[in-house]
Amino acid sequence: MGLNRKALRTTAVGAVSATLIAGGALAAAPTAQAAANGVRFVDITGDGGTVLKANVVTPAGADGSRTYPLVVLPTSWGFPQVEYLVQAQKLADSGYVVVSYNVRGFWQSGGQIDVAGPPDWADASKVIDWSLAHTPADPSRIGMAGVSYGAGISLLAAEHDKRVKAVAALSGWADLIDAIYSHRTEHVEAAAVLDAAGMVAGRESPETRQVFDDFYASNLAKEQELIDWGKKRSPATYADALNDNRTAVLLANAWGDTVFSPNQYADFYERLTGPRRLELRPGDHATAELPGLFGIPNDVWTDTRRWFDHYLRGQDNGIDREQPVQLKSRSTDGYEGYPDWKSVGADRRTFDLTAPATIHANVDSGADGGIVFLSSILDQVTRIPPMAWVPLLPRRWAAVWQSERYGTAQRVRGTAMLHTTLTPTKESGTFIAYLYDVGPLGVGKLVTHAPYTWHDRTPGERFGVDLPLYSTAYDVPAGHRLALVVDTVDPLYTEHNPSGAQLTFSSPADDPSYLSVPLREQ
Repeated sequence: MGLNRKALRTTAVGAVSATLIAGGALAAAPTAQAAANGVRFVDITGDGGTVLKANVVTPAGADGSRTYPLVVLPTSWGFPQVEYLVQAQKLADSGYVVVSYNVRGFWQSGGQIDVAGPPDWADASKVIDWSLAHTPADPSRIGMAGVSYGAGISLLAAEHDKRVKAVAALSGWADLIDAIYSHRTEHVEAAAVLDAAGMVAGRESPETRQVFDDFYASNLAKEQELIDWGKKRSPATYADALNDNRTAVLLANAWGDTVFSPNQYADFYERLTGPRRLELRPGDHATAELPGLFGIPNDVWTDTRRWFDHYLRGQDNGIDREQPVQLKSRSTDGYEGYPDWKSVGADRRTFDLTAPATIHANVDSGADGGIVFLSSILDQVTRIPPMAWVPLLPRRWAAVWQSERYGTAQRVRGTAMLHTTLTPTKESGTFIAYLYDVGPLGVGKLVTHAPYTWHDRTPGERFGVDLPLYSTAYDVPAGHRLALVVDTVDPLYTEHNPSGAQLTFSSPADDPSYLSVPLREQ
């Protein structure tokens, strides 16, 4: 199955965005600042002789008489090497040697895009080697940080190079397959944006091009190859190395990240046993970090510097004594601290989905997860998420269950879980579950959602479904209710419902259906 019309539109938008942001506005301000601050632009030989374009910023007055902690910054997907110059200068002013480099396959760096494969890990080690040989960097105090693609590469590099003592992975991924192929559902709009940016700003390897093509085509014959390819590029695969090395890991992401959902970061965080911190905020992919690239003060970059100050410079700034899980609700200002992810939403409220429902597939009911990037940015800035008028959703194409009206505010925190029994009329299919905050007039504001796909099921035979929705932090006002809506089409995802398919959701007496919602105690 190829790209649908909306995904094609998104591809065009992504291509234009990559060109304008990476090549234009983002580059201009840091480049102008670079001339004033004496930044060195250098070539570094990466893995296999690949030339990596890089820049170096050192503390003022550094003369070789002493060494400084080193921070290495791999660029984001499609971004030029000047991406981090503003933050690099701030770090240098605080006493760091900072080396930022354009990852292979993008802009002026050589090679081809390997999507954080072994050559990218090896490149990071080569950059560290070069930095130790050509700057006053301290080999015992090395950190890595990055946004998005740079975050994934930083984690993978730290897992394969014991010299890296601290990492700040901002808007990255831990499990690449869970991020773009969750519950066997292709996140096609997100993939189209990445693909378009790669084609505009870089050079995809033949393997990378084939992966994208098989992904768009929903090539089940290549499914295991896709999973193996993704697992090789997933920090979760090598988490034990971070634990063995006691690497200090800061993970930061946004609740509405439409490229890398927060769930896979939370799961990864729980597997870490060394120094660790998880921060989740409103927004979409990399929107929390973007203002900081222009020098605008914000929490994520402030905490990144605090993280390195403590674990690379030995500064007693208290970050190690704070609650390691820091969450900012989409509904209120300020942060909430938790001792671990399990404590988030430890109090759960369950509402039963007792009424059976049958829906017809292949038609979008009007309940959607929004538009990649745009919807969650709007939610971040205005607190207006995607909306639907729940009473008017056509019950032929959407199943709807609603809770009672709540007498007090319900502070949803964490991962809502759907358990239901499904009987399809076809062997393959897709449904999307949405959780809405419904006001007195029936207007529903999207709290969270998630897709689910199955293959090779016997038509007419029921089976159980357990689906975690995307983690979030959202306050449902008193007097409102929650509504679970299920339909079969969402432009964010590839759907696998054959023509004429019907889905029946039931609640057998021996296995009742329910939605479990995580709440913060009042």
